[in-house]
Amino acid sequence: MKHSNISVFVPHNGCPNACTFCNQREITGQSYQPTPQDVINAVNIARQYSDTKNTEIAFFGGSFTAIPRDYMLSLLQAAYPFVKSGEFYGIRLSTRPDCIDCEILDILKSYGVTAVELGTQSMCDDVLTANKRGHTAQDSVDASLLIKKYGFSLGLQMMTGLYKSNDEKDLYTARKIAELQPDTVRIYPTIVMRGTELYDLYQNGSYTPQTLETAIPLCAELLQFFEEKHINVIRLGLHDSDSLKQNMTAGAYHPAFRELCESEIIFKKTLSLLSAHGITDGKVKFAVNPKSISRFIGQKKCNLQKLADMGITPIIIQDSSLSKYDIKMRNEE
Repeated sequence: MKHSNISVFVPHNGCPNACTFCNQREITGQSYQPTPQDVINAVNIARQYSDTKNTEIAFFGGSFTAIPRDYMLSLLQAAYPFVKSGEFYGIRLSTRPDCIDCEILDILKSYGVTAVELGTQSMCDDVLTANKRGHTAQDSVDASLLIKKYGFSLGLQMMTGLYKSNDEKDLYTARKIAELQPDTVRIYPTIVMRGTELYDLYQNGSYTPQTLETAIPLCAELLQFFEEKHINVIRLGLHDSDSLKQNMTAGAYHPAFRELCESEIIFKKTLSLLSAHGITDGKVKFAVNPKSISRFIGQKKCNLQKLADMGITPIIIQDSSLSKYDIKMRNEE
């Protein structure tokens, strides 16, 4: 059964830092702080339309375990009865690595929390310092180990293209995250939002943001890396919203960013096959999984166009025995 979330955003509430990149109000399109009744209303709407037994009530958008304690408890108390009854699977939340300790985890356990996601963002201390995160890479390690010890599902979030980072550091972050064996990972390319310090750094030329052309190859590599480690990448790229599109000024944003990365993986495998067989032009038959045909073609047929520019005319056949990224081929005489 497919897992799903009912998301309740608690924008920027509780976070003790103003990170260089952060403008939660514009990212989520929301500044309103939800009430316990909002949680109940969201749950009641969801239960009308779907089977909720594999659904988590998710508190995202801020540092949930750092918000005022009474407010945090009121939101948990609103959600918990639906978990206790067995109607919903559990509660998921996101927070900062330095806002986790045994007391907090005891509270979360008592209210039916099942998953804790940490905004690690980078595992390089110089990048964390430059972006004013207010925590260290070791904080992420310590919090992750404690969360796993308590039996929660662990999710880790990383960002690519941060100020003072680069591809090498982002790949290092991915490797360090994988060593912690999280259950899930989210990957967010950095977006420059108005009203942030990063926007000022971008405007004065101190920061060069990623573009789609630079972020897609890197994030495709990260996606493939985590999948090979059997770590589920549950999000790649920011959620689409009108507020985000209106207030972002630069960065690697696309509403179908994951699809672009998956197409990049397929295209690189296609090039490797062509090279291995010494094929430089002509008609070539490629067998792919039926569910991966769109990945092979690429958005707006970009992969087909790149192959055509090389003199390759692909003939696509379906093969359900192949996995998501697998391709087989033979040259058509």
